[in-house]
Amino acid sequence: MRVLINVRIPHEPFNAMVRDGTAGAAIQSILDELQPEAAYFYDPDGHRGGVFVVDIEDSAQLPSLAEPFFLAFEAECDVHIAMAPEDLARAGLDRLGQRWG
Repeated sequence: MRVLINVRIPHEPFNAMVRDGTAGAAIQSILDELQPEAAYFYDPDGHRGGVFVVDIEDSAQLPSLAEPFFLAFEAECDVHIAMAPEDLARAGLDRLGQRWG
């Protein structure tokens, strides 16, 4: 199951980590653990943040996706199921529309 993790990092403690030189290593450690298919960093609402696409096998893995960001950066995380076009094609939208439309 592919999930999208949207992360919003508050200025503190991240500013302190940048100043003491530990921010980069913390980010790299999290990325090494997550092994994302894609990772992008951006500025949501004037904060630091990122979006990561991760493939997991079991929903029990969800805490392991967000906890590193919570614990390292006191970040906010939103996790969403994500579908590739081929996933959506297999979803049976036509059948669902006929039944529930």
